[in-house]
Amino acid sequence: MSNAIKLVEVGPRDGLQNEQAVPTAAKIQLVNDLAEAGVNYIETGAFVSPKWVPQMADSGEVFAGIARHPGVTYAALTPNLKGFEAALAAEANEVAIFGAASEAFSQKNINCSIAASLERFAPVIEAARAANLPVRGYVSCVLGCPYEGEIAPEQVAWVAEKLYQMGCYEISLGDTIGVGTPSKAQRMLEAVASQVPMQHLALHFHNTYGQALANIASCLPMGVRTIDSAVAGLGGCPYAKGASGNVASEDVVYMLDGMGYTTGIDLARLIDAGAAICRTLGHAPRSNVANAELAKQQHA
Repeated sequence: MSNAIKLVEVGPRDGLQNEQAVPTAAKIQLVNDLAEAGVNYIETGAFVSPKWVPQMADSGEVFAGIARHPGVTYAALTPNLKGFEAALAAEANEVAIFGAASEAFSQKNINCSIAASLERFAPVIEAARAANLPVRGYVSCVLGCPYEGEIAPEQVAWVAEKLYQMGCYEISLGDTIGVGTPSKAQRMLEAVASQVPMQHLALHFHNTYGQALANIASCLPMGVRTIDSAVAGLGGCPYAKGASGNVASEDVVYMLDGMGYTTGIDLARLIDAGAAICRTLGHAPRSNVANAELAKQQHA
């Protein structure tokens, strides 16, 4: 198995959509800083209703303002055809759609059943294929739901397989509320990999209960090689007040480096990128590695 890991940086989208009013210039700077650090896949924005997600209303301006690096994928979340057309106009390199493994979460989050959500994605995937743009699929609540509790691995596998069959080249498996533990993560991944080839799967583990790194480490020997994370651990968890959301990219890169995997990312520059956006946000990075390294710099 390859030791190369693809890191999908979701901070500018999944992270910042959970933060209050962030200046457009700071978002552009963050994306540019991440690319300079060697991150080659950056979820740059989302073309969603500004009524529901006002934090992403300036995504078109962000895409227009970034300094694009060759070899870097600048992706956008597009839940419907209108969003896809906006992403196309913004020259996104790739788009993503998002479903859920929980019926209750699907109803609460996107106001329709899982089956109906999949039907909604069909025209987006069709349009993306016509435009020669790859489509990534997200599955939420793969290790637990705030409304239903535990989710059966077979249910996650069913949704993931549907997205794969529809044309998503990669399926990102999201522990949205961060309740998973290593053995549960392995069982879930095993179930999904029985339906979707492992090389088309990614892990998107939140750190609400401090389990994300352990969950990722437990799944790496199974062959998964794509990890979603957010610089500085950006983003909260709306279902657990005060809890961290996404696992911090700095912590993931440090762990992977120490385990002999390669990411192509300069950890020091990644830490600087996270520290810069956190100064704008007015809070410290939610990354143990970043905070340890920044403290060393202060005392040097």
